[in-house]
Amino acid sequence: MSTNTLMIRDFPQDERPRERFIQHGPQSLSNHELIAILLRTGTKDESVLQLSNRLLTHFEGLRMLKSATLEEITEIKGIGAAKAIQILAAVEIGRRIANLNNTDRYAIRSPEDGAKYVMNDMRFLTQEHFVCLYLNTKNQVIHKQTVFIGSLNASIVHPREVFREALKRSAASVIALHNHPSGDPSPSREDIEVTKRLVECGKIIGIDLLDHLIIGENKFVSLKEKGYV
Repeated sequence: MSTNTLMIRDFPQDERPRERFIQHGPQSLSNHELIAILLRTGTKDESVLQLSNRLLTHFEGLRMLKSATLEEITEIKGIGAAKAIQILAAVEIGRRIANLNNTDRYAIRSPEDGAKYVMNDMRFLTQEHFVCLYLNTKNQVIHKQTVFIGSLNASIVHPREVFREALKRSAASVIALHNHPSGDPSPSREDIEVTKRLVECGKIIGIDLLDHLIIGENKFVSLKEKGYV
């Protein structure tokens, strides 16, 4: 190792993120200190804490870093593929932990349950995603599928795409969801038209559309509660 490379152990005891982690817990560390633990070393020109702070500044915080690609992270001077992979692996573990209680046989009893199931995945999306949850007779999720990506339009979101998967999975009912990248989940005229069309088709097929949820920034609107389902 080069004598010019600064590692976490080169800092005074009370400034080392790892030691503070042990003594006071992870909640005592800032975001860039936690990332510094992942990076382990800095470069010959800056400490690991400086490097991690520059990384966060580049992505304007954790929200953008969460969606960064390997290529985007390795474009930052001082971060190679190995360091970038460590960061992305940590992000993926966090995502999976956040979704642990969204796994097999998650039961949806209310609009809140449906929104909670997808909120972590959908509230950060920069395009509209139309997603369907397929439920069994106990209202448990048996399948989740993205049906369409793009601006919602009644002529584009075809009921056949929604109910084909329902028939394939022998689903008893369907919950439709889509996000508003603006963060405002207020329903548009198109949202309402799509909902009415799906309700009508579901009645013909015998597979109920239980709800259509619009996902915003940590909030949602249920079109069932609005009287459209």
